[in-house]
Amino acid sequence: MITAERELWACALLVEREQGDNAAIYIAERIGALASEGDAAGVARWKAIAEKLSLLWTGERPMPM
Repeated sequence: MITAERELWACALLVEREQGDNAAIYIAERIGALASEGDAAGVARWKAIAEKLSLLWTGERPMPM
């Protein structure tokens, strides 16, 4: 069974694989687009994916926004 936590990790890994060094920029663009659409749930999801990507890259959680 895939948990919500595992799904976030899978998304972060997929974005990293597809976007490479531009993964953080891609995620930031997604967050911006969803924010301008007023999609709070989408923004929250992509912020969670961004946190997983940060953990992959640095081993540390990003500063809270």
